[in-house]
Amino acid sequence: MIINSETKIAAILKQNPAALDAIVSITPKFEKLRNPLLRKLMAGRTSIGMASKISGCNLTDFFNKLEPLGFEIDNKTVKIIDEEKPGLPSFFNSLKPGQITEFDARPIIDKGEDPLKSIIKNVKNIHPGEALKIINSFEPTPLISLLKNQGFEAYVDKIEDQLIETYFYRTSSGPIEINEKEIIAEDAEDWDAILQKFKDKLQTVDVRQLEMPLPMHTILEALENLPADTALFVYHKRIPVFLLPELAERKFDYRIKEISDGEVHLLIFKN
Repeated sequence: MIINSETKIAAILKQNPAALDAIVSITPKFEKLRNPLLRKLMAGRTSIGMASKISGCNLTDFFNKLEPLGFEIDNKTVKIIDEEKPGLPSFFNSLKPGQITEFDARPIIDKGEDPLKSIIKNVKNIHPGEALKIINSFEPTPLISLLKNQGFEAYVDKIEDQLIETYFYRTSSGPIEINEKEIIAEDAEDWDAILQKFKDKLQTVDVRQLEMPLPMHTILEALENLPADTALFVYHKRIPVFLLPELAERKFDYRIKEISDGEVHLLIFKN
């Protein structure tokens, strides 16, 4: 079997079950693949490239482990990826230490809380020509998309396993129009009506026990195959604020209902 960065983990495991031990040996982060439920959730939608980004390892780490098992590496694709690996962006040349605000999101996430409100507070204090550096254990892809629309250029620097620094450099002098209350606003006024509308056409997914960023990935994967006349009912433990801009971009509508502390329900459907 020929593999490259786009090859799904599920395809590799189907081809050779022994690849599970090989992949787990790359980093302890992949131990969760031993859990049949998590393996079913992750492997089918996760490519080698995605897994390397999430875990902080390199593509070659995968290839070195899998090649002895009989997998053939698409060296042409690997070469292209290496050649296109970006260097430092030009804005680094103009930044001075006093123009970089640092924010570590890990303690907030470790407590089971969402750091978006604190991030937005910091974002609004960044002036043109300055940057916000966010420290996290994974690449904040949804946040990159959100701030790109607000006049920020992003650069992701993978320092080591579980340590990723993302720089958001403000290029625009226009107003920053991010209202966290609007982003996470609960719109439950017509919850019952929407639920009744889709009562016989509901798909359910429970992401309460999944670690970040798996809840978002699981929901987006479910939406990829969601019929147009069906709604996705999500059991979540928090309002997925990073997911909401993605839903809008993909033309999905949603309703949120907070049941209790640590219990949130979502209805997601096509506009």
